[in-house]
Amino acid sequence: MPSIRLSHSSALARFWRGGLLASTLLNAMSILPAAAAPTAARAEAGQPVLSNTVTIDGLEIFYRESGPKDAPVLLLLHGFPSSSHMYRDLIPTLSAKYRVIAPDYPGFGYSAAPALGTGVFPYTFAAVADLIDKFTVAVGAQSYVLFVQDYGGPVGIRLAVKHPDRLRGLIIQNAVANAEGWNPDVVAQLAPFWKSRSAETEKPIRDLLTPDGVKFEYTHGTTRPERLSPDAWTSDQAGLDDYQNNVASYPAWGAFLKAAQPPVLIVWGKNDPYFTMKGVEYFKSILPKAEVHLYDAGHFALETYGEEIAATTLDFLGRLPKAR
Repeated sequence: MPSIRLSHSSALARFWRGGLLASTLLNAMSILPAAAAPTAARAEAGQPVLSNTVTIDGLEIFYRESGPKDAPVLLLLHGFPSSSHMYRDLIPTLSAKYRVIAPDYPGFGYSAAPALGTGVFPYTFAAVADLIDKFTVAVGAQSYVLFVQDYGGPVGIRLAVKHPDRLRGLIIQNAVANAEGWNPDVVAQLAPFWKSRSAETEKPIRDLLTPDGVKFEYTHGTTRPERLSPDAWTSDQAGLDDYQNNVASYPAWGAFLKAAQPPVLIVWGKNDPYFTMKGVEYFKSILPKAEVHLYDAGHFALETYGEEIAATTLDFLGRLPKAR
């Protein structure tokens, strides 16, 4: 297990450059001081939150885990620009009755970040989903409820499409499956970069990667700023361009969800500057039985409404059919 925090340029930036960020962009990113690797923390309820690693396709994948080994699995898939760290408070709250597992994707958090251009890992959403699929097998998660946020949506829905028989339920926290769910101003900035990379089209992405840009993702839209910890935004940073492949997959994902009709809980920060309420409306149109809870929060609603979302999640999980 790595003993220091992976820096932005050597870890997070690598992740989305392999089809997600230009190498010129990496040079512009700042490097944060290294921090000690996490250790097991004990929750108030007495459930240990363990820091583990498992090797998948030669890559050391870090994950946090808590709860009984034989309990139903809740798989937490993190967003951008984050890691399993975003679920640090949710995990112990849910682990009394559930086996809660939160992995870091390659290049994020404490997972391995192989160098670009080596062919070790292609750093695309499809590759991440495939690796997480193998991860679930390695940790013995034969079925699961998915909790997805932001990037976790494209990863998790790919898992669900591949293994619909393993999906017990889906919890969506500010992740979209329709183009209209994006803030059109954000799309207008990203579309030129997706179409043709140049110094000019890179500029909006560069702005996202500055410390102020990352901080904005956490602070915009929140009505509880006193609950935000600077640790959240100072430990994250990266950018994207492979997301265009997710947008192209939206119709297929929507068709799958409409046909499968899995139990769905939507917990949504309604002041998200990136994903709008049209994302929620779309899910409700194809999943009429979906349960929706809105919060006066931004993109990272868990940071300021963690207790409320945890309680809603526990209630939802308690009403699901028993795991097979």
